[in-house]
Amino acid sequence: MKLAVVGATGLVGSEILEVLEEHQFPFDELLLVASERSAGKKMTFKGKEYTVIGLKQAVSEKPDVAIFSAGGSTSLEWAPQFAEVGTIVIDNSSAWRMDPSKKLVVPEINAKDLRIDDRIIANPNCSTIQMVLALNPLRLKYGIKRIVVSTYQSVTGTGKAAVDQMMAERAGVPAEMVYPHKIDLNVLPHIDVFQPNGYTKEEMKMINETKKIFGDNSIQVTATTVRIPTMGGHSEAVNVEFHNDFDLNEVRAILSNTPGVIVQDDPANNVYPMPLTAHKKDEVFVGRLRRDESQPNTLNMWIVADNLRKGAATNAVQIAEYLMEHSMA
Repeated sequence: MKLAVVGATGLVGSEILEVLEEHQFPFDELLLVASERSAGKKMTFKGKEYTVIGLKQAVSEKPDVAIFSAGGSTSLEWAPQFAEVGTIVIDNSSAWRMDPSKKLVVPEINAKDLRIDDRIIANPNCSTIQMVLALNPLRLKYGIKRIVVSTYQSVTGTGKAAVDQMMAERAGVPAEMVYPHKIDLNVLPHIDVFQPNGYTKEEMKMINETKKIFGDNSIQVTATTVRIPTMGGHSEAVNVEFHNDFDLNEVRAILSNTPGVIVQDDPANNVYPMPLTAHKKDEVFVGRLRRDESQPNTLNMWIVADNLRKGAATNAVQIAEYLMEHSMA
C-alpha cells in the first residue's frame, strides 16, 4: 500500500496525518505532497522524517490511494491525472461532489455503493457530514420530509489564515482580513460566495449534498450557514419533519446505537454538545432532542462535530479503510 496525502502541509492535511496515526492505518510507503512552493519541506510522521514532494512527482510514484485536501482547483487539475495512473483519489474539496459520475460518501451511510472502478471519490462538506450521519438512522425509521438547518461554524473551516485573523483581532494587533468583516466578537451570516438565489454556496452545498447522499430528491432542505468566532468544531440547529410520528425515547435509543454518534442530552445537568468538548474527537455529538410543538412529526436537535475530523480528515481516512477492508485498494 502506497499512500499519498496531498495538501499535507495544510490544516486538514495535518489532521489527516493525526487520524492516520491514531487509526494505525496500514501502509508500506507514505508520500507527503503539497504545492511546488512547499516541495522540499521536511515533515515528521510517527518519528520518521519525510521530504514533501510536488504533485508531478507524486503522480509519477503511482500511489494506490491519494487523500486530497488541497482545494478545488488543484483537485480538478490533478485528481484525474492520479486516477489515470490507477490511483484512487479521496477528495476533500467541493470539486467533484455534485458530479453525477462520482460517489459522495459518508462511509456509515453509503460506502456500500462504492465499486472497484471508482477512481475519484468525493468527501462531502463538513457541515453536511455531521448532519446526515445523525439524521440517517432516523430517516430509515421515520422517513424525512423536510430539514431546516442553521449552522454555527468554526473559523477553522476557512483555514489557518482565518484562525490567524481571529487571534490577531483578539490580541488587538493588525490582521490580514480573510473575511469581509471582523470575526472576533462577531457573527457572519456568510460562508462562501452568495448565489443568484440569495443563498450562499455553503448553504447550497448542504441542500444538494444531503439529497445526493440520501439518494432522495424528495427531501426538502433549507439552510442558513453562519461563521462564528470559535474553534474546535461546527454546531448545527436542525429541525427535521418526518413522514411518520416518533417517540423521543426511541429517537434517543436509535441515536445511541448508531456507530459514530454520541448522545449528550441531559439538559437538567447542563449536558449538551459543544465545540469545546467535540474538539479532536472523531464522533458526531447530538443533544437538545425535543419535539417541535408547533407542528406534528417534527424534531429539534443540536448536532456538533469537529469539522477537521469527521467533517474532513476522519471521514476521508474511513473511506480509505473501507476500500482496504473490501480489497478495493
